[in-house]
Amino acid sequence: MASTALICDTEPWKDLKEHINVIEKTHLRDLMNDVDRCQSMMVEFDGIILDYSRQRARLDTTEKLFKLAEAADLRKKIDSMYNGEHINSTENRSVLHIALRAPRDKVICSDGKNVVPDVWDVLDKIKDFSDRVRSGSWVGATGKALKDVVAIGIGGSFLGPLFVHTALQTDPESADCAKGRQLRFLANVDPVDVARNLKGLNPETTLVVVVSKTFTTAETMLNARTMREWISSALGAQAVAKHMVAVSTNLTLVEKFGIDPANAFAFWDWVGGRYSVCSAVGVLPLSLQYGFPIVEKFLKGASNIDNHFYSTSFERNLPVLLGLLSVWNVTFLGYPARAILPYAQALEKFAPHIQQVSMESNGKGVSIDGVPLPFEAGEIDFGEPGTNGQHSFYQLIHQGRVIPCDFIGSIKSQQPIYLKGEVVSNHDELMSNFFAQPDALAYGKNPEQLLHENVPDHLIPHKTFSGNRPSLSLLLPSFDAYNIGQLLAIYEHRIAVEGFIWGINSFDQWGVELGKVLATQVRKQLHLSRTEGGPVQGFNFSTTTLLTKYLEVEPGNPSDSNELPRL
Repeated sequence: MASTALICDTEPWKDLKEHINVIEKTHLRDLMNDVDRCQSMMVEFDGIILDYSRQRARLDTTEKLFKLAEAADLRKKIDSMYNGEHINSTENRSVLHIALRAPRDKVICSDGKNVVPDVWDVLDKIKDFSDRVRSGSWVGATGKALKDVVAIGIGGSFLGPLFVHTALQTDPESADCAKGRQLRFLANVDPVDVARNLKGLNPETTLVVVVSKTFTTAETMLNARTMREWISSALGAQAVAKHMVAVSTNLTLVEKFGIDPANAFAFWDWVGGRYSVCSAVGVLPLSLQYGFPIVEKFLKGASNIDNHFYSTSFERNLPVLLGLLSVWNVTFLGYPARAILPYAQALEKFAPHIQQVSMESNGKGVSIDGVPLPFEAGEIDFGEPGTNGQHSFYQLIHQGRVIPCDFIGSIKSQQPIYLKGEVVSNHDELMSNFFAQPDALAYGKNPEQLLHENVPDHLIPHKTFSGNRPSLSLLLPSFDAYNIGQLLAIYEHRIAVEGFIWGINSFDQWGVELGKVLATQVRKQLHLSRTEGGPVQGFNFSTTTLLTKYLEVEPGNPSDSNELPRL
């Protein structure tokens, strides 16, 4: 271990701990009356406006947070990431998802090698392949054009691409490029997910993209074998090479599976799964659906924020400000959760994606040097688009637990509607809530106001809103491919900033391994019991009892049939 120093031992950390006592004596009603403070807490970059004036913070709070960033060597850690140093120390890897969206002439090195040319080799290959599929020059085994794509992956190989796909579906330019095409994502090993993905599809017109770096991920490969059976049973085993391609680095297993290695698209160890949407993991299926030019706009948006994050002073740096405020809320004010509230149905899959990026990155209990943390790191992320969320969990946010909120909105709607006779357009109605909810959380409503409104005494406790509940607002110009790329990169870098401040490794995920190991033991037991009738052995009483009950309900040997589920 290089060091056992913890950020909580520094003077800026201790200063912030004492500063909590000052903040506890303030209320957002009063803080919002300070116009100079509010003005200084609004930052604009490339048409994106961040307003964090509704955070429980004074101007001196942010100064103290910048000193904490200095004590945590934040600038140096950002430089180390961009310089390709092995900041993922437990796996001895660089962390270079920024290289996935870098311009061709950019130099970004890992282990002394500029990786950008390799990235563009793959991007060019994706462009060529997707152009051929979309134009009909690459056809299936029976000569029909492949207009439907099923992408198989899980975790980062699924959530990121699904978020971007869902966001682009209703963007007019993207939707126009996707006419006549379908993109579906198969992730869950539950056969119901297979059945839903197969519904209405024809093997003759379907292309399957299998996403697995090692080509060994249990859930992904079982789903891949299931899709292979669906294709080969309808079209013959030789059709697999025309209807299945891979995103993988294990060409040996790709070929053994039946996919032509020439149709395998690479990515690299310095790309973490949850940061891989800008690699072939996301770019290939998205390019097949929307065309490479649309996806390139998405990549340029992400690259725009990469440059902003690297070069802009912390006082005006969107990801840095967001990351520092998250640390302030989680570790100092003691709010363990964060609600991500996009006022855009197009972003309905944004919160699930960030949930993974954040909680898999920063759900750690030890420092990067392996020292147990004496403070809480990581946050619980969840969310739902407004206004749906308002009729779901906002009750708790307004009058129950305090949960800091991210409100995300756009000036321009993807699908504007203005009905004659209505007071405002549909988008204005949506955005009225976007602007109102943060103030409702900040100001609340006190008993005096309720008395003035002649609310009966017995209802006053029930209608009182304490207020003083922090939030921030991100207002984007629109949600086109470029802006979606920007939004993704803002949150990726925000999460990295949090980890850099806490002094943890945000780029490994050992916590997902133990369950997989135990599942392997259960899988062996199920196979043994199904094929040989062996009793359940080697588990605790609880697991043994449940497994025995499970096996009683489905007795006998597994069927030899390869019939797939149908809806």
